[in-house]
Amino acid sequence: METPSGNLSQIMRHINGAYTTYFNLKRNRAGHLFQGRYRAILIEADEYAKELSRYIHLNPVRAGLVGKAEDYPWCSYASYIGRREPEVWLRRDFVLGYFGKEKSEAQGRYKDFVEAALGQEYGDPLSESVASAILGSEGFVEEIKERYLKQRRVERDLPALKELVTRPSIEEIDRAVESVLGEDPVLSKRVKLYLCQRYSGERLKEIGDRFSIGESGVSQASRRIRGQIVKDKRIRKMLRDLEKALSLSKV
Repeated sequence: METPSGNLSQIMRHINGAYTTYFNLKRNRAGHLFQGRYRAILIEADEYAKELSRYIHLNPVRAGLVGKAEDYPWCSYASYIGRREPEVWLRRDFVLGYFGKEKSEAQGRYKDFVEAALGQEYGDPLSESVASAILGSEGFVEEIKERYLKQRRVERDLPALKELVTRPSIEEIDRAVESVLGEDPVLSKRVKLYLCQRYSGERLKEIGDRFSIGESGVSQASRRIRGQIVKDKRIRKMLRDLEKALSLSKV
């Protein structure tokens, strides 16, 4: 799944920042204009598309801005139910397609579906998302991780990947290194510390406690291995083999 999600996040941050600057200058104000960061979430459509659409369209009612969702001018609900002509950019077919093939029938059923939640306890479907990035069943999440994220390196603009990329435990790294370098205890320990710091996601204290050294000792051992990687082809190859065996990507 090669998506432009990272670029999209950059674009949305730029738009948010540029518009906030414009608005603040125009209104002689300072500070944030939008609440929270822009988020793009991958959704298992058949499971959650209808629920999310309903949740979004009922937000103005829940917030007390209007009594009826179709009365809110900045929401597309009135267009979904045929009370207002849709904007040229609005694509309703995907959601309405769940409610019937004929447009008028689908609009009526969608209206009934949305308004059935009025006055009811209705939670935010997005609260069930994994790592604020994927919303779907357990099988769907695992499929996305296996097919698209297993070898993906975490990027600065995609911090949610840190939670989604599978990380090896300290114990798994320990066993893998022992099987390869058990006869060289000094190098073995340094490699374990290096791999744990780079890939496990654990803090220096937890890694140090596991190997009975201080946090600075973990950092020093990692630096030594990085220096050996540059100079020693054998070390480079050995680490590549270990990374491959553990299916590692930098986290």
